[in-house]
Amino acid sequence: MQAEQSPANRKRAAALAKRGFQRPVGGAAATPCMDDLAAHKVKNRDQFQKAQSLKFFVCEYITGGGLSGEPLPPSLAKEGDLMLGALIHDLSQTRVNGAAPTIIASRDPRLPVPDLPARFVFPEPGEDIGALWSRLIADAQAVWPIAPETDGALTELSALVLALERLLLGSTPDAIRVTASKFKTLRRLNVAKIPTVPGSRIWETPMHAQSGYVLKPDDGAGAADTRYFETFPALQGWLDGQHHDRAFMVQPFMDGEIASLSVLFLDGRAELLTCNRQTVALEQSAFHLETIEIATLESRRPAFTALAEKLAAAFPGLWGYAGIDVICQGDDILVLEINPRLTTSYVGLHESLGVNPAQLVLDLATGAGLPHLTGHPAPVTITLQDDK
Repeated sequence: MQAEQSPANRKRAAALAKRGFQRPVGGAAATPCMDDLAAHKVKNRDQFQKAQSLKFFVCEYITGGGLSGEPLPPSLAKEGDLMLGALIHDLSQTRVNGAAPTIIASRDPRLPVPDLPARFVFPEPGEDIGALWSRLIADAQAVWPIAPETDGALTELSALVLALERLLLGSTPDAIRVTASKFKTLRRLNVAKIPTVPGSRIWETPMHAQSGYVLKPDDGAGAADTRYFETFPALQGWLDGQHHDRAFMVQPFMDGEIASLSVLFLDGRAELLTCNRQTVALEQSAFHLETIEIATLESRRPAFTALAEKLAAAFPGLWGYAGIDVICQGDDILVLEINPRLTTSYVGLHESLGVNPAQLVLDLATGAGLPHLTGHPAPVTITLQDDK
């Protein structure tokens, strides 16, 4: 679950970022069209393979300044720092062409500098966060973005990396744009005949749901702003009382075991890393992720592996690490969401696998291909507290 901010903060932060994205940096070309992005990625991988001195920019949206000019909730900063810390520790232990990397990260000036093997950069006086990110991307050879899909933040950031001709350690902007939208994801899953939970737009008559309804923003990340209602009139009444300009999806509430898959993707293929159980609480009609139990659903690995491979074929622009949220009803597996980015499950991945997951991603960039991991991942529990 990517750390998420309030709707007002998201809108303001996205606007700040886009102002910076539109500024030319070092004569960079305009953002390429979607047809050109794959070619950019191949070109930049070739340059990366030959590099002797490696510089990575890790852009964690929440702690890295994405909420500049807005309140910064401590809970969001702590969750962002969990992922940031895990990734930086892993990257610091990687090698490409035998060289150790230099790691750069942006930092919100309101936050202390963490004790991590990286150099943290703050905005210069009068510099907005988008301009800072553009400057740091241009100065790096590879960029690993950690950002919500909301308001196009992850899409814009990823497109900028390619426009500045740097290696993007993540999925293509086109794949992010599709998976960021629950409507577009649902349509593609249906075309690919991959089982999923049915959904409708709020102005459409939803299918009857005896167990209640779930309301989700179309581009929401994790369980943020996702609510449960016993009846459709109750859902409509709540929605009518809100001031918003967002698109929503309505789905029937489904009982079952909630799980997430940690997966590596590469050019239409997939390697399943761990099969994770999630504990989600429902409090005052809102969903809250409480715990992630890494590698505790390994008995379902054959079925989950087959699902990951089908998703890779249906979403060929997925690249590197991504998380898949599913709900299991007996032997049936229904896809809930595709998260084309680092998720909180990554925090326990190195300990579970006994292998550095950041190195696995870099190996994709240097042409080593998908790994074939052997052995059994160890259970690791990540506990998320409301006051963390």
